[in-house]
Amino acid sequence: MAQQRPVIAVVDDELLHRTWLAEHLQRGGYEVVTAVDGKEGREIIQQQSPALMLLDVRLPGESGIDLLSVFRGMDRDLVIIIMTAYGEIETAVQALKAGAYDFLEKPLDADNLLITIKKALETRRLRHEVAVLREQHRWQFADVELVGRSALMRELAETVKKIARSDSATVLLLGESGTGKDLIARAIHAQSRRRERPFLAVNCTALPDQLLESELFGHERGAFTDARERKKGLAELADGGTLFLDEIGDMSRAAQAKILRFLEDSTFRRVGGTSDLKVDVRVIAATNRNLEHAVAERSFREDLYYRLKVIPVTVPPLRDRPEDIEPLAAYFVDKLATELRRSPPRIPEETQQLLETYSWPGNVRELRNVLERILILEDADELLPEHLPPEIRNGGKRYEQDENTIRLPVDGVRLADVEADLIRQALARTGGNVSRAARLLGVSRDTLRYRLEKHDAN
Repeated sequence: MAQQRPVIAVVDDELLHRTWLAEHLQRGGYEVVTAVDGKEGREIIQQQSPALMLLDVRLPGESGIDLLSVFRGMDRDLVIIIMTAYGEIETAVQALKAGAYDFLEKPLDADNLLITIKKALETRRLRHEVAVLREQHRWQFADVELVGRSALMRELAETVKKIARSDSATVLLLGESGTGKDLIARAIHAQSRRRERPFLAVNCTALPDQLLESELFGHERGAFTDARERKKGLAELADGGTLFLDEIGDMSRAAQAKILRFLEDSTFRRVGGTSDLKVDVRVIAATNRNLEHAVAERSFREDLYYRLKVIPVTVPPLRDRPEDIEPLAAYFVDKLATELRRSPPRIPEETQQLLETYSWPGNVRELRNVLERILILEDADELLPEHLPPEIRNGGKRYEQDENTIRLPVDGVRLADVEADLIRQALARTGGNVSRAARLLGVSRDTLRYRLEKHDAN
C-alpha cells in the first residue's frame, strides 16, 4: 500500500507565487492545496487537515500574523511557516513569538524551502511520538505527572493512589538524591482530598535549628532579636493540607524532639508562645539517608524513626529502571524545547543506548540537567552521542583505573574488614586527627567515632 503524501496548504494571494510553490512542492512529493485568503484557509483546515501551512503575511482582509493564532487554534498540530517580504524582520520575530515554526523571506529559494519543510514535518512527527509516549507511559495526578513504563514505576504510581485514599497517615519517602521524592510527595497531595488546601515544603538542612523551628511553627513578637511581629509557621499555614519535610534525616536531634511531639498529637507552640495550637496536617517526610543506620549511629532518634515510618515508600534509583529512560528523555526534551522556544531534537538509537547504559548517579535530576544543557548549547536537529558528557559516552567511566583502584578479590572479602582498614589508613594519613579523617572518608565526626568503637580501630 502506497504511503500517503503529506498535505501542505499554501495561503498566498499572489497567483504566480502560489502556482510556483504548488509546482515545486508537488515535485518534492507533497500533496498541495491552495488558498488566497483567511476564509479559504479556514476551509482547508476544516476539510483537508494539512500537516503544514505556508502562510503569507500580506493577505487581503486579515493579515497572516492575525490568521496565525486563528489557524493554530483550529489545529494545534498544524505547523505554520510564515512567508515575509525582504526586510520584514520585526514581522518575522512577531510571527515566531505567536507560534510560527519558522519564517522565509521572499523571493523563496526552492532548495531551502524543501529543506525547511522536511525539518518542520520531522519536528511535527517527533512531537506526535512524544505525545504518544507521554500518554502511554504517564500517570496524571492533578497537575503532577509521573513518567515511566517500568514495573517499578507502575507499582509506585499505584502506591501513590492507595496512600492518597488514606490522607492522614504519615508517609516516609526513602531514596537517593534526584529520584523525585518531592514529586511523589506532591502527587500524593494532589490525589488526596487535601488537594484544594496548601502543599508546603521545607528543606530541613537549609536552616539552623532556631530558624527551622520558627519556619515550621512560627514565632511570637519579641521571641528573639529580629522577631518584630507575630509570624505563622508552615505547620499552621498548611492546616488542612500537606507539610513536606524534605531531608529530615539531616535534622538535628534537638529539632527531631520537637517534630516528634508535633507528629504525636498535631500540636505545637510558636517560638516564644505560651499556648498550644492544633492543626489538621498530613506530614510527608523524605530523606536520602539510611535511617536505620542513623538510628544505630545515634544521630537519629529511634522513636521518631518509627513514628515517621507509618507508610514507608522507597523511590527506586534510575539505574534500577533503565526502561524508564526513553520516555523520561522524550518527556524532558519536549518540555525543555517548549520552554526554550525551539523544536525538540530527535534522539537517535545510538544516543538512546548510551543514555540507557549509563548508571545515572544523580538519577532523574541528572538526566534532566544533561538534556537541558544540550538543548541550550546545541542547536542540532538530533541529539548525537558527541553532545553527551564524556562520562556518559564512556559508559560511566570518568577516569582510567590505576593501581590504587579497589578491586574485589576472586574469593570475595569481608566488607567490615575493608571498612576497618580504610579507617586505619585515614587515621594514619591524618596523624590520628579524627575530624580530618572523617572528612577524608566522607562521614561525620560522630559517625567515625561510632565506627571506631565498632571496629575497635583506635
